[in-house]
Amino acid sequence: MSSNEYADILAENLDETNLAKLLALKNPAMHQFVADAIAMCKPEKIFVATDSQEDIAFIRQLALDRKEEASLAIEGHTIHFDGYHDQARDVARTKYLLPEGMDLGERLNSTGRAEGLAEIRGFLAGAMTGKIAMVRFFCLGPTDSAFGIPCVQITDSSYVAHSEDLLYRSGYEQFKRLGDSGKFFRFLHSAGRLADNNTSADVPKRRVYIDIEAETVYTSNSQYAGNTIGLKKLALRLAIRKADREGWLAEHMFIMGVHGPGGRKTYFTGAFPSACGKTSTAMLPGESIVGDDIAYFRNVGGAARAVNVEAGIFGIIRDVNPTGDPVIYDVLTMPGEVIFSNVLITDKKPHWLGMGCELPKSGFNHSGDWTAGAKDADGKKITASHMNARYTVNLARLANVDEALNDPEGVIVGGIIYGGRDSDTCVPVQQAFDWAHGIITIAASLESESTSATLGAEGVRKFNLMSNMDFVAVPLGKYIQNNLDFGESLEKVPPIFGVNYFLKDSDGKYLNGMLDKGVWVKWAELRVAGDVDVIKTPTGLIPKYEDLKRLFAEVLDKDYTEADYAEQFKLRIPENLAKLERVEKIYRDIPDTPEIVFETFAAQRQRLEAVRAEKGDHVSPLEM
Repeated sequence: MSSNEYADILAENLDETNLAKLLALKNPAMHQFVADAIAMCKPEKIFVATDSQEDIAFIRQLALDRKEEASLAIEGHTIHFDGYHDQARDVARTKYLLPEGMDLGERLNSTGRAEGLAEIRGFLAGAMTGKIAMVRFFCLGPTDSAFGIPCVQITDSSYVAHSEDLLYRSGYEQFKRLGDSGKFFRFLHSAGRLADNNTSADVPKRRVYIDIEAETVYTSNSQYAGNTIGLKKLALRLAIRKADREGWLAEHMFIMGVHGPGGRKTYFTGAFPSACGKTSTAMLPGESIVGDDIAYFRNVGGAARAVNVEAGIFGIIRDVNPTGDPVIYDVLTMPGEVIFSNVLITDKKPHWLGMGCELPKSGFNHSGDWTAGAKDADGKKITASHMNARYTVNLARLANVDEALNDPEGVIVGGIIYGGRDSDTCVPVQQAFDWAHGIITIAASLESESTSATLGAEGVRKFNLMSNMDFVAVPLGKYIQNNLDFGESLEKVPPIFGVNYFLKDSDGKYLNGMLDKGVWVKWAELRVAGDVDVIKTPTGLIPKYEDLKRLFAEVLDKDYTEADYAEQFKLRIPENLAKLERVEKIYRDIPDTPEIVFETFAAQRQRLEAVRAEKGDHVSPLEM
């Protein structure tokens, strides 16, 4: 498309006000992207949003006027429903579009670029007929920062656009500073044809395609935010490739400030698969949150620094209650801007699973009018609130938001935590011997039982490399090597910790309480500062009983018995050996796996076998 052609398209389709907003940004590459989207999707109107509060308020009101959201009883609260079959990230239909000759490996879902573009552009052709296309500008990471990445999103969903205003930093002014550079991420989304209930009607044509070459994401026939809010996990895929080229890291991680003795604060990052305690860790009472989901890392002066890519939370609402997540629960029950999605509504009040009180027996939810015991067409029980129901809030609403949230220089990372859902193998908390040991045996060996956050069967143990398996956009071996190299480049290397909140006894009962994670995190902070000693085991460094007993009393006012400690921190050798075998088998099938991975696995296996020969299958920490 020539400059004259796209200029004509913009002039013919935008009114004077919106054209002036767009042309105030002197960026031909962005103008061409917008013009191409208009020519393809054929919207009735185009609204260009600046960073102004008036434009942001217009988007929010549009979501209400178009009935993509509805007001609830508490001021500022709204409810959005996705279609019954549009409730989670569609991993199967999310694909990388690869130019000829590029191969990301069998584990990353991909298709040919030409073929994929033809398919998705076919679905998007005329998809915005009769609708308003919203052109939005955001910045991933703090604005005017070395970490920041400018983005433009075009969507016909006012719910998506409204959500982004809560989740991201406005970027219109950032685009002014960008000038005529083409270095920005592009996102194009259409909910497609809408059913009577205002949800996407053609879900079988749902596609989420990532054009690696053009740093562009296309989404069709979906409204669920995980598929449609391009700046979230879709942008993470683009950022991982950008980081690979430029020598930094883009990770699926929270950032939090953990408060230690004497007013000390240590910043931790952490990676957990969905529904594994990631947000609740970042939101621990008494600590401060920088971000709950995605972080960029750079080596600055020999130290690892990180920023929160986002400015809000799109969190799983299930089990958010006054006991387990008091800070978030307060935000969800007080006046202020919150978008609830796919929860049960009665009398304009939201209700969700695990909220700490008895739920109503009837109401309106993602399936329509609902009563207790209802089943869908396949005979499956319909829960009052969807298992993957969500809330969207801006971090500024939280009482414990950290003052470094928007620091353009980021925070110094003191430690890194990885955790999944593991019922029978890993101890509640342990520290890796060193960076490589942590990256390989904890981060790159992460397993988790599947949850409702992704489509498919629940309860299946699956490999999830650094909690980033769904989003890695480079060959897996290269991604591991990039992490190893990043640690090697640092003068001040953060220790790596593994946590497991889901360990069970032989009767299937959890061995930890929901808030025990606060103790594991406090112990990790003490380890970073060198304040406590450890017990060395074949898999890592674990706490001493006396330190945990003291921390349980200080943090939770709770007695912690030696029997609890012995059971929780027992070395489960057969289970650990089985895990090694499972994970190593995966890496044997990945051609570019660094050799150090297999060497590290072999050394860990040897240590486990040596202790097994001397002490048996299960060894109490009191014996080590």
